[in-house]
Amino acid sequence: MGDVKKSHDEAEDSLYTEDGTVDIYKKPAIKKKTGNWKACRFILGNECCERLAYYGMSTNLVNYLQTRFHQGNATAATNVSTWSGTCYITPLLGAFLADSYMGRYWTIASFSTIYVIGMSLLTFSAIAPGLKPSCGANGCYPTSGQTTACFIALYLIALGTGGIKPCVSSFGADQFDENDDFERKKKSSFFNWFYFSINIGSLIASSVLVWIQMNVGWGWGFGVPTVAMVIAITFFFIGSKWYRLQLPGGSPLTRICQVIVAASRKARLQVPDNKSLLYETADVESNIKGSRKLGHTNELKCLDKAAIETESDHTNWPNSWRLCTVTQVEELKSIIHLLPVWATMIAFATVYSQMSTMFVLQGNKMDQHIGQHFTIPSASLSLFDTLSVIFWAPVYDRMIVPFARKFTGHEQGFTQLQRIGIGLVISIISMIVAGILEVVRLDIIRKNNYYDLETVPLSIFWQVPQYFLIGAAEVFTNIGQMEFFYGEAPDAMRSLCSALQLTTNALGNYVSTLLVLIVTKVTTSHGRIGWIADNLNKGHLDYFYWLLTVLSLLNFLVYLWIAKRYKYKKVTTNTH
Repeated sequence: MGDVKKSHDEAEDSLYTEDGTVDIYKKPAIKKKTGNWKACRFILGNECCERLAYYGMSTNLVNYLQTRFHQGNATAATNVSTWSGTCYITPLLGAFLADSYMGRYWTIASFSTIYVIGMSLLTFSAIAPGLKPSCGANGCYPTSGQTTACFIALYLIALGTGGIKPCVSSFGADQFDENDDFERKKKSSFFNWFYFSINIGSLIASSVLVWIQMNVGWGWGFGVPTVAMVIAITFFFIGSKWYRLQLPGGSPLTRICQVIVAASRKARLQVPDNKSLLYETADVESNIKGSRKLGHTNELKCLDKAAIETESDHTNWPNSWRLCTVTQVEELKSIIHLLPVWATMIAFATVYSQMSTMFVLQGNKMDQHIGQHFTIPSASLSLFDTLSVIFWAPVYDRMIVPFARKFTGHEQGFTQLQRIGIGLVISIISMIVAGILEVVRLDIIRKNNYYDLETVPLSIFWQVPQYFLIGAAEVFTNIGQMEFFYGEAPDAMRSLCSALQLTTNALGNYVSTLLVLIVTKVTTSHGRIGWIADNLNKGHLDYFYWLLTVLSLLNFLVYLWIAKRYKYKKVTTNTH
């Protein structure tokens, strides 16, 4: 009888997930009815449509600002870079809300609604009388109100994407129980399909949607991405009853601040030589939800003062603003150790941002014809970056890794930092190739006095190599970054580190904006035309590419120095 009861209890336990997830009704998630691929198909559909909407709107944005809002090359490029940067800063807000209060599901749902409102307003600003700038034979003449409406729409989109970017991939991974061997194996497969979904959305956006914008009209060009975003949010909500939700486990930013405050309060105390005297919970598990205990390290000893126990700490027990555990201190140390690597990723993001600005402006001045009757918009060439990613991702996994493994002996072929470094080298080569093409283009102009020609008789398809190289660099550096920040992050800070990794894209765009402003100011002094002139035929865009090449090379040398000294996190065994 006892055996029957025992087996019944085990059967009851196996009904539910073992990782603490709940369903949409906040009841323990039943394994057979929730999660797995039946939930992920809605998340993958959502991501494909959302990326289609984002890239469909952003890929050609520089041309929209030029034609409809009468902005020059430098101004349009600066505005796009600043906006793109903001799209990668807002994930910090999204990650904070998801980890601390709302959970990933409600963060994605809330911010997707803001996203749809922003996309709708942008579409109306392109078609609605009063919001749409009036255009004549000599161009368009927007009012300050029309410009304001456009930028309000853009920054609503930037806010909306901030709640989606840091959450949706992790939310998909939540659908597989980490404590179930069978489900855990499916998790890596999900990330492959997730990345595939992103690039399918991007491929459609950079080809079909850009062509619609340049040949049919901006109303349709923005209307289709808006509909795609509505489909995305619909997909997401339809799958609600199948989702597994991870409950928010507290703010990592609060824990970081607690360590800093506690260490500051005890700044005059001496850290004991016997580190076992530092405070840690007696339990097997850490007192931080979702985190294993971390062993003490000898770096950044000043932070250890936060874990020194004093008599006054026990008067208001427990108070994490006065006394922190060793694990909490080591969390902050882990983040600090990631920061030098994080900083060297900004130069790569600066190079990557050129695809949506300088590459497009360069392509505008080249022959865009395919045959006699069809022209390809310069922004559509970013599809070669997407095709490059789709090509290189499986080639890396199936061919490069097994080949490299023979020489390195490393299970993954390269370490994560080696993988990132290879991508940085490829990004430098892409800038050199772009610079050489611009030298050739300007040479044709000088020899034939083509200064006032709208397009130079040089095929835009000569830009394909620079886009293809950026795509290859992306497979090495961006995916390497994702793996590195996920693997090296403390258990309970993975959302924060995901958002932190995304901020390199923001800072890369801001650095690009700053460089354009500085270069324009310096090179246009004393009445000169400048490197990035409104008529690029009279400018020197090649000099700007050489500047980026030199800065990227210097950054790579710094990266080598940092990577050589980096110590990978020691994986602690689960003590269950």
